[in-house]
Amino acid sequence: QVQLVESGGGLVQAVGSLRLSCVVSGNIFSTNLMAWYRQVPGMSRDLVASITSYGVTSYADSVKGRFTISLDNAKNTGYLQMNGLKPEDTAIYYCKADVTTFSDHYYTQGYWGQGTQVTVSS
Repeated sequence: QVQLVESGGGLVQAVGSLRLSCVVSGNIFSTNLMAWYRQVPGMSRDLVASITSYGVTSYADSVKGRFTISLDNAKNTGYLQMNGLKPEDTAIYYCKADVTTFSDHYYTQGYWGQGTQVTVSS
């Protein structure tokens, strides 16, 4: 079984910073891609940033220049460094990882974490 556990959310004032972490555990052969999404109640879950195991990154226009995604393959841990936070960044942040496991064969599947609340006050 694979589990993703996020941490690092909280309450911060505008222009402040937070760093979210996402630890992937289980019978992991490789973490191929990690992404961070965010969701406001009643709205869709939107992609914020993603990174491949080769380090190729992609960002939503709304966070470019403020957020940085990284992935430590040795620790199976991903991070989202969020600087210059704005009230409109308030949401539940979810990490998603495409993970390959191996038992009697290789199998790749996407897994979601439980989410962590980020609240930015003005």
